[in-house]
Amino acid sequence: MNESDDKLALLIKQDQLGAFTEIYRRYWDGLYNSAYKRLHNHEACEEIVQDLFIKLWEKRNALVLTTGLSNYLYTAIKYRVIDHYRKQLVQENFLQLNGLAMLADNSTEESIFLNDLVQHLEKVINSLPVKCRSVYRLSRMEHKTNKEIAIILNISEKTVEGHLTKALHTLRLNLSALSIALLATLFK
Repeated sequence: MNESDDKLALLIKQDQLGAFTEIYRRYWDGLYNSAYKRLHNHEACEEIVQDLFIKLWEKRNALVLTTGLSNYLYTAIKYRVIDHYRKQLVQENFLQLNGLAMLADNSTEESIFLNDLVQHLEKVINSLPVKCRSVYRLSRMEHKTNKEIAIILNISEKTVEGHLTKALHTLRLNLSALSIALLATLFK
């Protein structure tokens, strides 16, 4: 196919598999190289690029290109690489916390405290306004990007950021109050 990117984008919106195949052929190597420059991990880059093309096909009917197909694809790769780093960081933090938990003495008192802490956090999260709570859960528990959350909840990215800021502020305040109460009981 010698069609322009704009024409190909229009054709995939019309469910033309040949147009999708041409976009895949044109952009696979470049997108892979763009991801590899940042990640230096062949498997992760292949997975990220494949996932991008899968999402492109799945959401082809809702595709809106304001800056052109090429810019759209390379921007999407950039955000997917950032998301990959974020997920990797969460996994590393979890493994570190899990390792620390295994090193700690799992006495009954510590288990009770941990259960109380988890229950307290759940109460605080559940006390958040509905949209704020949804944004927090999607961001922190399902590891969605602000852009993905905005699409899911049909709100702007700025609104997502505002809800997330409010949720984190509320959690910090509640955890600070809990920390002060805990210190007061420890130093009686």
